[in-house]
Amino acid sequence: MPTRMEELAQPKPNLLKFPDRRSVYWLDDLPTRSKNTNTVFDLTPRLEQLAQSKQSNRFLEESRRSPEWMVSTAALKACPSERVCSLALPRVPADGWQPDRPLLATLSVAVKTAKPSPRICQLAQPKRAINLLTQCRVDSSTHAISIPITPSSRILQLASSKQVHAQHTLARPVSWPVPDCVLKAVASERLQKLARPKTRQALFEGYDPYRVSPAARAATASPRLLELSLPLPRKCKGQ
Repeated sequence: MPTRMEELAQPKPNLLKFPDRRSVYWLDDLPTRSKNTNTVFDLTPRLEQLAQSKQSNRFLEESRRSPEWMVSTAALKACPSERVCSLALPRVPADGWQPDRPLLATLSVAVKTAKPSPRICQLAQPKRAINLLTQCRVDSSTHAISIPITPSSRILQLASSKQVHAQHTLARPVSWPVPDCVLKAVASERLQKLARPKTRQALFEGYDPYRVSPAARAATASPRLLELSLPLPRKCKGQ
């Protein structure tokens, strides 16, 4: 008898390989293969009953009226009362109501033959954009000024242009001309020494960034430094 491990080690059977695969309809025998490939469906009596259209109830009464109503003879010979005639009249507009004016009103003959006055012609001219300088300009030919106008000293003072300060210096040009003495100058040994970058050892070469030099230890602060090192007076009030 094979063990459980041997049973699980067996490959899964290929069901598509064997022709005796059972159908989903649980048939005992294999269906016969016919030349006709069309499937013929056989309905059960229950399915045929459900496929029938629903019949109307035999106890149903036709209570819905027809859209065409027959007018009775009494309605044809009826005479309306005074109240019905008053209600059938259209609504009268309120007192003071006026109909809308038409969009294009008819012009009278007097309006068509009217001649505008010179003032109306002057107002009908389009407005011109007048420059500020031309608006402030006075034309001596049209406006004769008989009274001489003399400005005051304050107006003359305000009308004068702002003077430049005595110590004002103009901005230097972008390109400065280099003098010949600078072009021919030779740097001294001291300048060359100061121009060299400061050499500093790396951390792995023994450099200690927290080491204070002896000159810094023996330095003495100036009175200005002592003044700047003091805290602000407003922060020392509570102490």
